[in-house]
This record gives sequence, structure tokens and C-alpha cells, in this order.
Amino acid sequence: MVALRTLGSSDLAVSPLCLGGNVFGWTADEPASFAVLDAYAEAGGNFVDTADSYMYQFPGNEPGQSETILGTWLASRGNRDDVVVATKVGDHPQFKGLAPANVKAAAEESLRRLGIERIDLYYTHFDDESVPVADIVTALDELVKEGKVRAIAASNISPERLAESLEFSDREGLAKYVALQPKYNLVARDEYESERRGIVQRHGVACVPYFGLASGFLTGKYRPGQQVDNIRNLPGLAGGYADTEHGVKVLAALEEVAKARGAEMATVALAWLAQQPTVAAPIASARTVEQVPALVAMHDVELSDDELRILDAASA
Repeated sequence: MVALRTLGSSDLAVSPLCLGGNVFGWTADEPASFAVLDAYAEAGGNFVDTADSYMYQFPGNEPGQSETILGTWLASRGNRDDVVVATKVGDHPQFKGLAPANVKAAAEESLRRLGIERIDLYYTHFDDESVPVADIVTALDELVKEGKVRAIAASNISPERLAESLEFSDREGLAKYVALQPKYNLVARDEYESERRGIVQRHGVACVPYFGLASGFLTGKYRPGQQVDNIRNLPGLAGGYADTEHGVKVLAALEEVAKARGAEMATVALAWLAQQPTVAAPIASARTVEQVPALVAMHDVELSDDELRILDAASA
């Protein structure tokens, strides 16, 4: 049995690894996505992350396709009550931004695509600084009161607006963000650890990091001067890290720890992340069934103090 973790102040109990749904319909077609979801669930996973916009930014993709595939899988497997479904609002091309009316309309469309009556965890995908936090939080609170959303969360938000949102919820007694989804991994620590982590700790919010494997870089697949035939091998994504001294140093330490343990590098990278303060469940995606075991293996890995020190020293 996989030990579940509670997300912040919510009643959501989730597995230590969140499966990213960004690949559904993009680098994994529907049958491949179903196979990945089945393997993840069979390994004890119950937490799936998607968004209403995935992955329209890439040619040949439609916004909402990931939600649709996930919804079809839930219906075909009859396991809705066993899965914590997280999705996001604010980046769909027809529902851009976080104006209250837009948030509510987008939520209805997500519910339709997912084929469910209530979204378990609803993130603001990207903050919209043209809208006061009071208006955003109030709109989300209304969705909770209407029973369409179980808990709310935020992603890609400044420390100032995050703190302001949490303080507004406390002051007004409204629904409060229970999770923050920041970019956070062994090669990208500063953005979260410098300011956001302190805010998250003070307010009892859970951290659910995206890019847990740095878009595949921390699997060891991307090396300096090595070409990989993969859509993610792009500047600024996985391939970008391989060309930095910092990235090479982190990868060497990760490989050292993984080899000594007899574990996959991806497993160790996710285990390191899961053992960081405030982190409840790192997000990682898989486009094939063969990639799933290395991800879910982190359920059973507890890094030693020495192993953590090696990784911390290389990645600091």
C-alpha cells in the first residue's frame, strides 16, 4: 500500500507522485495515455494533474485534449472516486485570464470535458495581475460553495500575490489555496526556495512541483553535445540544462547516488524532491508504460542524510 499525503488544509489524500497529464494527446495518443494511467493506478497512484489548455501551444494539438482523454479514461475504468483530479484555469485560448466570469465559464467546460461533477483541485494556471486577488479568490470560493470544486490552488504566481491571496482568504473566511504548483527540481531551486517556500510554510500550503524531472533532463537522457530525438530537447527545456555547468554538475551527483543505490536517476531525483520541506507530491509525466516504473519507484525510496548532502551540494 502506498502511504497517502494530505494536501495542505484540505481533505485530499494523494499519493507521493502526481502523474502529469500534459503529454496526453501530445506525445502520447489516447491508447498510450490509457496504458500509462492504468500502470500508474496499478502502482498505487491516485493523483493526476492536467489543465484546460494542454497542449495547444504545440502544432497539431487542441486545447482541452488532455482533460478529454483523462475523462474518457475515468469513465471507461469506472474509478472516478479513486482518483484525485487536478486541473487548471486561465490559459485556454478561449478562456484566457482570471476574470471571475471567465473562471466560472472555464470551470464548466473543464467539468464537461472531464465528465465529472466536481473538480478535486482547481489551480489558477498563470496569475492574471489585471484582476485583483480578491476577485479571483471570491470567484473560486463561489465554485467551492456551489460544489463544483473541492479545493483551490495556484501556480505561476509571484510571492507578493500569493501572500496577498492567502491573507485575503484568511481575513474574509473564504476558500484558501491548499497547494502551490511551482517550477522546482534539482536544477531549478532558487525560484521556489528564495521566497515562496517561506510563504507556503507559514500558511500550511502544500507544494506540488512541476518539471520535477526538469522536462526529462534528470532522467540522464540529455547529455552535453548529445542529440536526442525528442520534442522536449529544445533550448530552455531539457536540452537547455545539458549545456550548463550547473546542469552537468547536478547530473553527475545524481548519477553517483543512483548507481550506488541501484536505482534509476529519475527515481532518485523525484525522491530528493519529495523529501524537501513543504513538498507533498512532485509531478512527473510518462509517455510510455516503460517510463512509469522509474517514476512510481520513488514511493519506496527514502534518501539518507549522506545522499541528500551530495545532491544538495551539487544543486545549491
